Amino acid sequence: MILPVVPFALFLGAYLTMAYLRHAEDPGDKVMPVLAQLWDGLVRAVTEGDRAGEIRLWADTFASARRFAIAMAFVLTGVVLGVHMGVFPVIEATFHRFLTFFDKIPAVAVLPILFIVFGTDELSKVALIVIGAFPTVALDAHLRAREVPQELIHKAKTLGASEFEIVYRVVFPQVLPRALDTLRLNFKAAIALLLVAESIAARNGLGYQIFKVIRYFDMPLILVYVLWIATLVFLLDWLVQAVIRRFYPWLNQ
Repeated sequence: MILPVVPFALFLGAYLTMAYLRHAEDPGDKVMPVLAQLWDGLVRAVTEGDRAGEIRLWADTFASARRFAIAMAFVLTGVVLGVHMGVFPVIEATFHRFLTFFDKIPAVAVLPILFIVFGTDELSKVALIVIGAFPTVALDAHLRAREVPQELIHKAKTLGASEFEIVYRVVFPQVLPRALDTLRLNFKAAIALLLVAESIAARNGLGYQIFKVIRYFDMPLILVYVLWIATLVFLLDWLVQAVIRRFYPWLNQ
């Protein structure tokens, strides 16, 4: 239990040492806030309201979480497509090259097009995440489905299983936990895309708030938001791993 804490403690200690040295040299330094300033930023984030009277940290978190959750729901359908690609050659021949090509397009490069086509509302932000993560998840599920031992499929056919049963009772359960692993490893990229979209065209959201306070060089508030985002993604990653361990204990055996 102690060893995982050591890197965090070393990082925090190094940061605080550098911050206090900078402030000893220049009390007005704004680049590396000390603990008191970080605490002040946290208090402002969780207590100050916007013009509508909402606490901005919670309002921004809810707005970003809603966009992220909707996008991830669409991205998860890539697992279904990937499994079908791995089982049915016709579907593989139809979609594999298209997804491989689409996966090579930097999602951020498509953002101006999305704004033109869908406007600057929610759809463009959700679409950006889907475009960035869907092909990767689908292609990974395709590879995982191809790795399922053929003996399992042959045995299922011998026992009279239909194609539907083979896909969803033999292949899909083998692929899903590994696909969830791939999905959680894409959380960082998905969040980055969301923050980019929110920073350019949004009225709320974590990305919007970070780039808003950059204008005032409010480093304590920026760091509070960055640490809050990292904490949320870390907890989400932990939750997905817990689900995998709970329902698929055989995965890493």
